[in-house]
Amino acid sequence: MNPAEWLQRAATRDPDAPALFRGAHQVANYGEFLRSAAGIGAALGAQGIGPGSRVAVFMANRTEYLEALYGIWFCGAAAVPINAKLHEKEAVWIIENAEAVLVLTDDKLGANLKQLLGPEGAGVMSVDSETFSSMREATPLDAPVGMDRDDLLWLFYTSGTTGKPKGVRMSTGNLMAMTFSYFIDVDDVRTEDAILYAAPMSHGAGIYNFMHVIRGGRHVVPESGGFDPSEILDLAEELDHISMFAAPTMVKRLVDVARADGRNGKGIKTIVYAGGPMYEADILDAVETMGPRFVQIYGQGECPMAITALSRHDVADRIHPRWRERLNSVGVAQCDVRVRIVDENGREVARGDTGEIVVRGAPVMMGYWRNDEASAKTIRDGWLWTGDMGRMDEDGYISLIDRSKDMIISGGSNIYPREVEEVLLMHPDVSEVAVVGRPHPEWGEEVIAFVVPIAGREVAAAALDQMCLDQIARFKRPKHYRFVDALPKNNYGKVLKTDLRERLLAEE
Repeated sequence: MNPAEWLQRAATRDPDAPALFRGAHQVANYGEFLRSAAGIGAALGAQGIGPGSRVAVFMANRTEYLEALYGIWFCGAAAVPINAKLHEKEAVWIIENAEAVLVLTDDKLGANLKQLLGPEGAGVMSVDSETFSSMREATPLDAPVGMDRDDLLWLFYTSGTTGKPKGVRMSTGNLMAMTFSYFIDVDDVRTEDAILYAAPMSHGAGIYNFMHVIRGGRHVVPESGGFDPSEILDLAEELDHISMFAAPTMVKRLVDVARADGRNGKGIKTIVYAGGPMYEADILDAVETMGPRFVQIYGQGECPMAITALSRHDVADRIHPRWRERLNSVGVAQCDVRVRIVDENGREVARGDTGEIVVRGAPVMMGYWRNDEASAKTIRDGWLWTGDMGRMDEDGYISLIDRSKDMIISGGSNIYPREVEEVLLMHPDVSEVAVVGRPHPEWGEEVIAFVVPIAGREVAAAALDQMCLDQIARFKRPKHYRFVDALPKNNYGKVLKTDLRERLLAEE
């Protein structure tokens, strides 16, 4: 099933329905959206681009992003979305690894691409150019090229925090399963709803376009092209029925601004959060300030947005005897996957015990692009080994403990950094925390905490130490505290603990 068929059906059903928005300004209805995508698809096809081809999309958030994606799919090709925050040389590596035949970009990001790719490399086209405008006006295809369940649709490159990124091969079947799970496990979508693209459209935010195309909803790109809390709150009040995907750090910033301005998130229907640890204090504050607008999902590039979900009810519930445990979980398995917690040999562990989270089902990737070794290591007997450590309670709620590679082993005991971070973040003057292990000649590793105080405030190491002694086992508390102005993060906002460990080793 080609998702461009969803666009065609929505446009046929109601061509005048509002579709694409730049801020509060409508730039296209569904009939015009379809016309542009079908024209782009025809123009790409005239260049010999079609089934089996890969077209990269390297641009900041803008309405043309969706026109480009659906144009690519209209001609049966696969899209290779690249985060606009990457360095152009990093983008070139992805383009070349994917063997893309064309890059759709903008004037700013594409300025040096043609030179870097060389005469034998992929073609480069800016969506700001007259050429792209003429593609929109090309005689449109009557219908999208047919695609089967296992055809490559979306080639997504992982963040590559521990080496070169890997290309995740997502088929039409994978993304259809993820889309339908959203309606069942995350949130329903109605025609009057709008999806706001404040996070990169190359990732989770962009993947959530499908649900809103199916239902003929609105697609809104902020004028800023990114995440500005005040702008989002203003747009929500003006446009109403806004849904969005946000990382936990974005949620915290949005809530802080809403509270400071005396606002409650009016006009926001749903905020789906994922992509990093949401600390208990932050989500409690979010619900208290903005009400029951939040849903949590857990997924990764290899099974995008589709492993577990914590419902709106569970996030807001304060009555169930174990509501706090559930709030600190990532929810239960989504409808079309199976999730297990296993030991290193793949044996399922007892409920409540910690092990690695593995998942299988329709949304799980086909494998990595041109990397059979990594594919075989990650998918074993049909199960995707996520690299995340977790535990499952008797009711099926899964608590995400940490990445297996981040686990600290000190004196033969396992220490999960997130457990320590949760305690340290209870201090009112602490903004961010990252806990890592440092090699120790006697204990194997010792616990080190990097702490970012709230601007203008001071935090005493002794106070943090006492909090740990009051809350967790003595052996888990940090042996040293490092107070820093900021934590290193990648282009997706994830803390680079690898960098912190390398910093400690360099000091040694």
